[in-house]
Amino acid sequence: MATLQTYRPTATHTGFGLSTLFAKIAKWNNRRATIKELNKLSNRELDDIGLSRGDIADITD
Repeated sequence: MATLQTYRPTATHTGFGLSTLFAKIAKWNNRRATIKELNKLSNRELDDIGLSRGDIADITD
């Protein structure tokens, strides 16, 4: 009888699998969307939430 062995990465695997790639893409997209929305706000609206225009890039890291 023949057996087929497959390799499936687990959560502890340190390689670069598809799940890691998708997580990186999702993180990048969330950052991009956040920056886009914050840049739509006026300086007064940013001040109301305690931010300045220069803070936008720093808080999304």
